[in-house]
Amino acid sequence: MTNLPVRTAFFISDGTGITSETLGHSLLAQFPEVRFRQVRIPFVDDLDKAIDCAQQIREAAQRDGVRPIVFSTLVNPLTVDGLRQADALFIDLFEQFVGPLETELGQRSTHAVGRFHGIADSSDYKNRIEAINFAMAHDDGVSSDGELAEADVILVGVSRSGKTPTSLYLAMQFGVKAANYPLIPEDFERNKLPGELHHYRAKLFGLTISPERLSQIRQERRPNSRYASLENCRYEIDAAQKLMRRENIRWLDSTTKSIEEISATILQAVRLNRPGY
Repeated sequence: MTNLPVRTAFFISDGTGITSETLGHSLLAQFPEVRFRQVRIPFVDDLDKAIDCAQQIREAAQRDGVRPIVFSTLVNPLTVDGLRQADALFIDLFEQFVGPLETELGQRSTHAVGRFHGIADSSDYKNRIEAINFAMAHDDGVSSDGELAEADVILVGVSRSGKTPTSLYLAMQFGVKAANYPLIPEDFERNKLPGELHHYRAKLFGLTISPERLSQIRQERRPNSRYASLENCRYEIDAAQKLMRRENIRWLDSTTKSIEEISATILQAVRLNRPGY
């Protein structure tokens, strides 16, 4: 991996840079034989900042010996011109999509900087904040029966199988209220779901993981413990999968899945049609 050629990829935006980075990552992932040094530069909302970016691009080209790749979502023509003073492969994401949309819709776009920022005043934004608070307050089985009734989805699985990061991603990206419950050896001994989960079967979704990967993750948390041993991880994973099958809980192996893939699968499985933000 270290012998792969290196190119610098810039993600430049007049806002947070999340859009340019997300789309850019999707494209760069198609080229595994190249190692990319990634630089995100947000809030490039005037000419001086664009000129500074152009200088950083020139420095990267000199360092790498090859011109950088720039993913941009700038909308102000002046900042775009300032940025393009550098020599790079520019992939202007707005230019690629806004033009065809203007033609199809028969009208000009606003070309306004930060147009998306107004979402902070919308009900969708408030719902997303509530969902984040809900996910943090209902992590790792910290929920009462009445509170679980508010959940859109309840994730179950052994400790460190990816429930917490998935819950937070669902909340931040989709405004989904996700609670999560760990499946522990006591549940396997009782041969039943923990707490009041049997009341909410339609909301349950399970996450599992390979024993080897689980042991690796747990070793980082509690090295050389029984909790992290491969033998114990195999036991817990096997018991959890048997419990989920018996309880007819839909589940997914998260070992080789990204958090985006896991979340998309959950949304489809529990039939939550939520827009991403």
